[in-house]
Amino acid sequence: MKSLGIGLAGCGAIGKVHALAYRNLSSYYRLPVQVKLVGVCTSNERTAKRAQQEHNFEFCCNDYSFLLERDDIDIIDCCMPNYLHKNVILDTISCGKHIYCEKPLAMNVEEAEQIINAVRNSNVKHQIAFNYRFVPATIRAKQLIKQDSLGKIFSFRGEYLHSGYIDLDRPMSWRLRKEEAGGGALIDLGIHIIDLIRYLLGDFKSVLAVNETVIKSRRSENSGERENVSVDDISILLLRLENGGVGSVEASRLATGANDDLRIKIHGSKGAIFFSLMEPNWLYFYDATEKGEPIGGDRGFKRIETVQRYPDPNIFPYSKSTVGWVRFHIAGQYEFIRAITENLPTEPSFEDGLAAQRVVEAAYLSSYEKKWMNIK
Repeated sequence: MKSLGIGLAGCGAIGKVHALAYRNLSSYYRLPVQVKLVGVCTSNERTAKRAQQEHNFEFCCNDYSFLLERDDIDIIDCCMPNYLHKNVILDTISCGKHIYCEKPLAMNVEEAEQIINAVRNSNVKHQIAFNYRFVPATIRAKQLIKQDSLGKIFSFRGEYLHSGYIDLDRPMSWRLRKEEAGGGALIDLGIHIIDLIRYLLGDFKSVLAVNETVIKSRRSENSGERENVSVDDISILLLRLENGGVGSVEASRLATGANDDLRIKIHGSKGAIFFSLMEPNWLYFYDATEKGEPIGGDRGFKRIETVQRYPDPNIFPYSKSTVGWVRFHIAGQYEFIRAITENLPTEPSFEDGLAAQRVVEAAYLSSYEKKWMNIK
């Protein structure tokens, strides 16, 4: 059996998830190739050796150029901090290797456009890790919208709420520095909601945003001195769609009481849908065409048991099994492997990453200038 070798650039929390997904792909899908974990790169020798041992990579390094040099590595998976994405991607493309990258695609639109120009002039496959497209409930939501079960879209609400930064003693990190992250809650969490709504409803037209940095400084990891925070803790957006719908997006890392609370609600002329990541096994659907009499008739939100009912060629586990967060990454990475082996278009592609980045950048500019901004 032919093999595809993986070179993982970065093995922090999300890198571990990607490694876990690759290791388990053959349990969930009948693969036309063998996926091999060849090399892993982290920032220092200690963490690199640990990553190699924990995930059974063949070798480790502290410079991703060693991954690019290897003939037995076909795919580079970039899980490094945001400010490193552009260089890793461009270097990978120049070596003719396929590239899978965590969100966001880049630090800003200018960098993302450079990446798009490079991939368009290459033969490499490229995909961004918008993993919530691969939740069975959102796949079903896409089907319902495509078959016009919601009718004309009136409005939407999207939220992605975390609470991990409410601890005042949480130290400074690259995610809290604009020069390393490109932004805060909006580019970290909100970009997932932005992509999901665009995936379901189409492109955005304009945005009005408020971005707030609530906790102004954090303790430095090294010196212990206070360092200014330069990114948003909370971001709230009003958005207009190209098709006329309007809605809101909220992203927060200070949502007390939240865990990994991603929620989306869409209202249309014929129906509505609701999804919560805290209830990942269900999609709620309201059919407004059903009779409302007597005493409500048959109307009401129906709970659709999407559980783990992935479309073929899913082979494991049973479709009635409950679904989990890592499973979404497994599905996304499988689709990337499939696109390579069968020469199919990738989705979500880097073009989708650029589209989401345009919304984020327009939102940051809107917040700064305090006015509606067109999304170009």
